[in-house]
Amino acid sequence: QAQLVESGGGLVQAGGSLRLSCAASGRTFSNYVMGWFRQAPGKEREFVAAISWSASNTNYAESVKGRFTISRDYAKNTMYLQMNSLKPEDTAVYYCAAVRGSVYQVVPGEVVSWGQGTQVTVSS
Repeated sequence: QAQLVESGGGLVQAGGSLRLSCAASGRTFSNYVMGWFRQAPGKEREFVAAISWSASNTNYAESVKGRFTISRDYAKNTMYLQMNSLKPEDTAVYYCAAVRGSVYQVVPGEVVSWGQGTQVTVSS
């Protein structure tokens, strides 16, 4: 059974960094766009970043541009999200996802597989 498993979340002070990982097992998602979403308490799940199947194209939400970097390692079947200059408003559960369609139009309705989520908490 295909699975996406996130890791790397935790508690960090504002201005700090974390690196999230998303490991795929059971199948390869190499032909899919891979993305990160996040959901804060009381808010809807929102797009954070995405990377094309070839890794040649990336897309970021305006709120994280210049601070977060998405990447993928085909040999390890793993995707990463490097998060720098973290802010308290980045606090959320972060989910990785395999997505149909374009890297420039990543929406929850096109997700074919979700990870279980990892908590990121940024203290002020």
